[in-house]
Amino acid sequence: MADFQSPLGLAYRPGDHGNAAGGVGVTIHERTDISLIQVTAWSDAIPTVLTAIGSATGVIIQNKPGNGRVAGEKTVFGFAPGRFMVVGATPDLEQRLRAAISPDLGTVVALTHGRTVIRIRGTHVEWVLAKLFAIDFSEHAFPIGAGRATLHHDIHTLIQRIDSETFDLYVFRTFARSFWLTLGRAAEEVGYRVK
Repeated sequence: MADFQSPLGLAYRPGDHGNAAGGVGVTIHERTDISLIQVTAWSDAIPTVLTAIGSATGVIIQNKPGNGRVAGEKTVFGFAPGRFMVVGATPDLEQRLRAAISPDLGTVVALTHGRTVIRIRGTHVEWVLAKLFAIDFSEHAFPIGAGRATLHHDIHTLIQRIDSETFDLYVFRTFARSFWLTLGRAAEEVGYRVK
C-alpha cells in the first residue's frame, strides 16, 4: 500500500513564525492518521441515517443545521441539509458506516485522501480565523462540536469547533498548500507555532 504524503510539502516548516517574540498566539498542525467519511442521507431518511451513524461511531447528533459533537478522536458534524462529516482515528470507519447505511438510506464516501485537515488552536484562534472567513467564531454563535461550510475566496472549507480554543479546517488537498500559507500569513500578527 502506498504511503500517505502530505500535500503541504516544503511549506510545512515546524517552529515558531511571525511575531512570536512576545509569545505564540496559535499553534497549527496537519492532522494525519484519521479517516474522513462524508455521509449524505436521502431527505426522508435523515433521522434513520443519524441513528446509523450513532450506532457505527458511538457519536449521536441531532438533526439541526451545523450541529455536531466531539468525542475524543471521533467527531460528527452536519454541514448541509442531510450531509455529515464523520471523522475517526479507526481505519475501519468507512466499513462500519457502509454496514450501517444501506444505499436506500444514503451514500457513504471516503474523503481521507481528498481532504487535508488542519488543526489550529490557541488564545487568538478566533481572531486569526475571522481574518479569513465571514463567520462569527465566538463560542455562543459557533458552539463546541458545531460545523460550518464556508469559503475563503474560492477555497471551500469545512470548519468544526473542537473545544473553546481549537478548530479543525477541512480543505481540498489541491488547495491545501495555498491555504496553509494563507493561514500562516493571517497568524503572523499574533505569532504561530507549527508542530
